[in-house]
Amino acid sequence: MQPRKLHGVVTTATPDSSEEDRKPEKCLVVVEREVPDLTGAQLLVKVRATAINRADIMQRHGRYPPPPGETDILGLECSGEIVEVGPGCKRDWKRGDRVMALVGGGGYADLCIVQEACTIPIPENWTFEQAAAVPEAWLTASQLLMFVAQAKSGDWVLIHAGASGVGLAAVQIATKVIGCKAICTAGSKEKLDACLARGATEAINYKEADGAFSDRVLQVTEGHGVDVILDCIGGSMYEQNSKCLATDARWVIYGTLGGTKVPTFDFRVLMGKRASMLASTLRNRDLSYKANLVKNLEQHIMPRFISKECEPVVGKVFSSLESIPEAHRYVESNANIGKVVVSLTDEPSNL
Repeated sequence: MQPRKLHGVVTTATPDSSEEDRKPEKCLVVVEREVPDLTGAQLLVKVRATAINRADIMQRHGRYPPPPGETDILGLECSGEIVEVGPGCKRDWKRGDRVMALVGGGGYADLCIVQEACTIPIPENWTFEQAAAVPEAWLTASQLLMFVAQAKSGDWVLIHAGASGVGLAAVQIATKVIGCKAICTAGSKEKLDACLARGATEAINYKEADGAFSDRVLQVTEGHGVDVILDCIGGSMYEQNSKCLATDARWVIYGTLGGTKVPTFDFRVLMGKRASMLASTLRNRDLSYKANLVKNLEQHIMPRFISKECEPVVGKVFSSLESIPEAHRYVESNANIGKVVVSLTDEPSNL
């Protein structure tokens, strides 16, 4: 019997590569690999859609290697159909079941091995593109709000990059699942409107405010400030963030799009408000932690998807593995509202 083959996208860039050699059209290539045998509670999925994440772009640059034991094929999420069930699986999966999954790598491929514990059935009437927009964004947002910040009903939550995939998930979880009040920052009227349409109380154009959004935050919260900050920007917004902290606030750093350093850091800013500064990642968490996130999503968020109180937001869809360099370019342009998805549904299945 001939070994099964998969096709996936890897990067040829390294940490020492030039900027030219890190461009997506230069370093992203499709390779052919043998499909490993399933072990334990794994599933083999025929990928019908995947999605682009900022972490993928960092990996493309050679600056975010996969965790030990993970494939070097890019992609942190996928949706598709089960083609094989591993010997250790406990749920009643069968061939052809439609699923979405969080993966440590391998989502940019036509076949992907996923952990049962990180796999969720796709709701009826959903497309594969909608499903591919869920795992990374919604698990990250729920992790940040419910596990790390421990947001509670009535909290004011400030969400930066509010129109991103994680941002729009966070707005909906904060307001419709937990009962918080959300303020978002974004860089265009269209993005602000997207935040408001998903439940934000206020949306601030940080470009028009020259980065000085804290006055408006304090005005909206009537001087209270925000109880939670979800910060994927980092350095460039440090000063403004520090000015709008409420007492006992939780400031969660999960990205550094605006830089990793600040000129000065005054601990009195945190001490004066009894505030906590927390940092969080998802990809390098262990399987049991991710499994708890998935259970939480199935219990508290999937019912809101079914009732249509919440929705995954797909901003743009590309087609085929070969379009992934273009999809990376689009994400890097910051044009997207919601998730950027790559559809593989037109690719034939020989399984």
